[in-house]
Amino acid sequence: MELKSFPTLTTERLLLREIKLSDSDVILFLRSDETVTKFIERPENRKTRNIADARKFIKEIDKYFETNRSITWGITLKNDPGLIGTICLWNFSKDHKIAEVGYDLDPKFQKQGIMNEALKETIRYAFQKLKLEKIEAFTHNENHDSKRLLGKNGFRFVENRKDLNNESNVIFELNSFM
Repeated sequence: MELKSFPTLTTERLLLREIKLSDSDVILFLRSDETVTKFIERPENRKTRNIADARKFIKEIDKYFETNRSITWGITLKNDPGLIGTICLWNFSKDHKIAEVGYDLDPKFQKQGIMNEALKETIRYAFQKLKLEKIEAFTHNENHDSKRLLGKNGFRFVENRKDLNNESNVIFELNSFM
């Protein structure tokens, strides 16, 4: 995987775009709000507590994109450039055949099919453009909405695998059918 420019993705209702420093306020909210982060366990050094942390995170994801380590999109409605969530492909295998998907969404926009639409487009991009063979998702065992979303998009629960970094997580995977 070597991308020359950031890939902007569009769906019927959404624009998945590069996250800018001007999105710092929303990134701070998404990474610190108790409702959004209810099922996310971050180590202390990865927590976002203030605008400086949010800007540091944005610069970090920019660097990760430039070095082919991840792609993080900001989710917006087509008619409104304001960020409402994020979705990413990250934790790529060394051969870039497998990646992990991660996502978050402002609670005001949940239960509207927005993350489902963003995930479908991210899956399409991952398999068609990046030629991934598998996408993995690690989600908290009690995050029933996330597990339902993954199931709706064809992800299978992997019973015999554990997240060594977080015993509360369960693992799902989706294989390419190319």
